[in-house]
Amino acid sequence: QVQLVESGGGLVQAGGSLRLSCAASGDIICISAMGWYRQAPGKERELVAVINSGGTTNYADSVKGRFTISRDNAKNTVYLQMNSLKPEDTAVYYCNAHIQHGWRWSDYWGQGTQVTVSS
Repeated sequence: QVQLVESGGGLVQAGGSLRLSCAASGDIICISAMGWYRQAPGKERELVAVINSGGTTNYADSVKGRFTISRDNAKNTVYLQMNSLKPEDTAVYYCNAHIQHGWRWSDYWGQGTQVTVSS
């Protein structure tokens, strides 16, 4: 069994910052890519940022220069530092990880954490 647990969401004013964390636990052999997605009301889920096991990162154009993704491989944890937040960043943020559990690889999702940015 593998579980992803997120934390760090909340309410912040425009221009403020938040840091999201996501810890993977369970019978994990290896983790390759870890990432953050978000889904705003009435919109499809979209990729925010992703990081591979070697530390290579990729960001959505809308968050480049404002958000930073990082990971601690020893703790099976991925972080998302969000600065200069805008009202359009308001969404439920989901953690995703590609994990080897036993002999197979699968994608796992966290439960989601709400981020609300007020204007």
